[in-house]
This record gives sequence, structure tokens and C-alpha cells, in this order.
Amino acid sequence: MRIGLITDTHIPMAAKELPPEVTEVFQEVDLILHAGDIYNISVLDDLQRIAPVLAALGDDDSIGLLKDERVENKHVLNLEGYTIWLVHERPFPYRSTPEQRAQLPDIIVHGHSHAAEVRRYDGVLVVGSGSPTFLHYRHGPGTVAILEIGLEGAEASIVKL
Repeated sequence: MRIGLITDTHIPMAAKELPPEVTEVFQEVDLILHAGDIYNISVLDDLQRIAPVLAALGDDDSIGLLKDERVENKHVLNLEGYTIWLVHERPFPYRSTPEQRAQLPDIIVHGHSHAAEVRRYDGVLVVGSGSPTFLHYRHGPGTVAILEIGLEGAEASIVKL
């Protein structure tokens, strides 16, 4: 399964609309996960034209976005045998106790930092796709990510726009 990851779009504050490169990168995905700071629900509608979309509510998002069935504070997904958390603010698995680590998912998809990261902590794949419009809190082209999951494992890669 191929999943497009995007976060911190901040539309229309950071840009008027999603960069067209997002559509190109996500052409072959089965699902898109938006990790929050959406601002405008039209962003999810635009992404939905590419593939089904789920989103986490960001700390800067209006609580009204929770009225949209695609948006939750936290999604817990089971896909291809992997448990995935879609959240806005990254939990810190490396600071957890052994009991807490036993409850962590296989994959955490997060936003909030505006920095792209792909790391493993005690077997947990942690992916932050950066921002396509506001990477490192600077306006301009940024990043998204692709998550590939299947029998051979789970891998993520950052894509510069």
C-alpha cells in the first residue's frame, strides 16, 4: 500500500492553494494522511480528488473542522498488518516507559514541527512530512512524504517539491 503524507499546509495563510507538485507526487497513492494545521477544509477536498483522505486536527485548526468526518484528533489505523497513529503533535516514544512503549503503534505519522523526519525509535517508524508550503516556517516549496507498507515492511521517504 502506498500512502501520501502531508501536514502543516496552512492554506490560505502560507499559500493560496496546494502546490501542483503535490498532485503529481500523490498520483499513485491509495490513501492520503494529513497530520494537521489544515486551516481550510478545501485542502482536504482538493486532496480527496486524488485519493481518500484522513486528517488529524492541528493545534492551529478550528475545532469546527471536527465536523468533517475525515478529521479526528487522532486516527488509529490498521493497514496491511500495521498499526498507524495519525496525530498532529508527535509523541516521544524514546521518552516512554517500557509499559508505554508496549502500547505504541508500529508507525506514527505527525506534523507540527514543520521539519521533515523519518526515524525509528525502538522499532516505531516516526514520520513527519514537513510542510509543502511552510517548511521550517519559511514560505515557499517544501516537502511531503510517501509511506510504503506491505509484506516486505514499512518504509517512508521525504519528497522535496
